[in-house]
Amino acid sequence: MRPMKDRTREAIFNLLGPSVKGMWAVDLFAGTGAMALEALSRGAAGAVLIERHLPTARLIAENIRAVGADAECTVITADAFRWAAEPSPISDRPWVVFCCPPYDFFVDRQQDILHLIETMYQRAPLRSALVVESDDRFDHASLPGTEGWDTRRYLPAHVGILWKE
Repeated sequence: MRPMKDRTREAIFNLLGPSVKGMWAVDLFAGTGAMALEALSRGAAGAVLIERHLPTARLIAENIRAVGADAECTVITADAFRWAAEPSPISDRPWVVFCCPPYDFFVDRQQDILHLIETMYQRAPLRSALVVESDDRFDHASLPGTEGWDTRRYLPAHVGILWKE
């Protein structure tokens, strides 16, 4: 697990701004659950957290209980690629999708990552946002819908945000 740096997370939420309020957070590689929990603290209506590693998913559930967000969160122990391949209703509300996988996935599983991002973009309701965090081994120009991405660099991270208008 590679936790996102606090300054990167803060920068992402500054870029998203107050739009997070009322959205549904979808954290595809949840890790500690920090992105979804931050979204909730900024007014997101609820969150779905996907984590394939069972002990880590249990840690996420503990973190959720610790902040009293049990009613707003669903933790799913699954591989994000497989989970996204199955149609599953999340919410009709706009989503904020966090795709912050292990950086090696952008090298070793680049086509899978691109397909995952495209799938989530296609399924997301209008006014949703996709957030992708990688390192400099991945060229954000490869992202689907390249012209619409707002990309920023917060060493060692590269962050891209795309709004579905």
